[in-house]
Amino acid sequence: MAELAWWRSGIFYQVYPRSFQDSDGDGVGDLEGIRRRLGYLKELGVDAVWISPIFPSPMADFGYDVSDYCDIHPLFGDLAGFDRLVAEAHALGLKIVLDFVPNHSSDAHPWFAESRASRASPKRDWYVWRDPAPGGGPPNNWMSNFGGSAWTFDEDTGQYYYHAFLKEQPDLNWRNPEVRAAMNDVLRFWMRRGVDGFRVDVIWHLLKDKDFRDDPPNPDYRPGDADIRSVLQTRSTDQPEVHEVIAELRATLDEFGDRVLIGEIYLPVERLVAYYGADLGGAHLPFNFQLILAEWRARGLARLIDEYEAALPEGGWPNWVLGNHDQPRVATRIGPRQARVAAMLLLTLRGTPTIYYGDEIGLENVPVPSAEAQDPWERNEPGLGLGRDPERTPMQWDASDNAGFTAGRPWLPLGADHTTRNVAVLDRDPHSILSLYRRLIALRQDPILTTGAYHAVEAEGDVLAYERRLDGRRWLVALNLGPEQRRLRLPECDRTGGKLLLSTFLDRTGTVSDPLQLRPDEGVIVSLA
Repeated sequence: MAELAWWRSGIFYQVYPRSFQDSDGDGVGDLEGIRRRLGYLKELGVDAVWISPIFPSPMADFGYDVSDYCDIHPLFGDLAGFDRLVAEAHALGLKIVLDFVPNHSSDAHPWFAESRASRASPKRDWYVWRDPAPGGGPPNNWMSNFGGSAWTFDEDTGQYYYHAFLKEQPDLNWRNPEVRAAMNDVLRFWMRRGVDGFRVDVIWHLLKDKDFRDDPPNPDYRPGDADIRSVLQTRSTDQPEVHEVIAELRATLDEFGDRVLIGEIYLPVERLVAYYGADLGGAHLPFNFQLILAEWRARGLARLIDEYEAALPEGGWPNWVLGNHDQPRVATRIGPRQARVAAMLLLTLRGTPTIYYGDEIGLENVPVPSAEAQDPWERNEPGLGLGRDPERTPMQWDASDNAGFTAGRPWLPLGADHTTRNVAVLDRDPHSILSLYRRLIALRQDPILTTGAYHAVEAEGDVLAYERRLDGRRWLVALNLGPEQRRLRLPECDRTGGKLLLSTFLDRTGTVSDPLQLRPDEGVIVSLA
């Protein structure tokens, strides 16, 4: 039955709710907007919708600063609207996955208000408080991911509190069993409402070094780099005991049956795979961001795929991601032609793929001047290009005013190409990137792509090639990552050729012969047997 789990065979689609669809004209997307677009997601062919945070929040970090874990921010709707969304999604056969932000709350959360009220507060130990260093100043050298020290001094109680991100996002103390119990109850609250799983924000941050030792300095840090790069976060993150905490979260999900636990983890692959947990009792899917961070070269990509496959624990299920709300869009990173090749890579590798909203229409980063930046990281460290607004801009639905996203003023600017790069226009073009995504997703319904084995194929030049194999059947995936025409010799036993199932250009089918001809920036899928 494990092989048939929906999160293994399915495709995830990330919705950034502020930017997907606005239903009330305030310029910000909402739950009703998502509900109205469920038909589009069903037609696209995805299986699960992951929704970034929608909880009550002062919005210091756009919902990643939660002030109530068991409600909906009025900006997005209410619990009744959420229930309607879940019910309608389930009726269409779609799963709903929520973003869960347990590492830190908002400083406006009642828990933190009680914690900072006095050193004797019953909830004092729910957060991370420390005395100043001898002689004054922060307790250690831990840095905020958004710039500056990760410690803020509280004048009233004479101690510092720790925040891995903004000072408005104090870290919870996950060494306190009361915190753990409260957070597991949050998961139960949402699963009782029908939620099918959770993507856990910065899961590798949950526990810190119990002795609060300094992080070692980063020898590769250079002046002008972001502050967080000045240290190696080996003490402030990724502590061995974190796996006990994750096992508790997993056990809570297991109480409700077929749910999924996804962990956000930016770590090298050998440390990433530890988050599957002992006997696979950790995260079902520790997010694998290698395709986002890697140089777009065939030999390097082939190596990282092989290393990841080899590092997976027995029974561990792979997963792949091309983009998300924190990273530049794939069409910007590698260009629009290669974005089509990347789509074929994502949807033919072994494991669960996640699509970031808008990638299926080739959305690119939209420039947002620093003076108009919404992202707190950009405001805290201006001029370093750290802002994440450009990859969070509104979905482009049609050629009408504001691209069909809102009747009001969008909270972030639309792309200059929104009258031509939108769902309505691309839907009518049989050769568009949207048509390619739909064809790839349809092809992925074949068990050879959902459960078949991965087998690397030797290739020359900037060509990445591999086979998917199942029950004697073999599909070859050949991806030309460069701007020049390339040839690929077919395996010796297949020199008579094969059947071309799909090209990223969507302009040819039929038989192919040896050697396989690849046009510049082209990817193909060939049935060999």
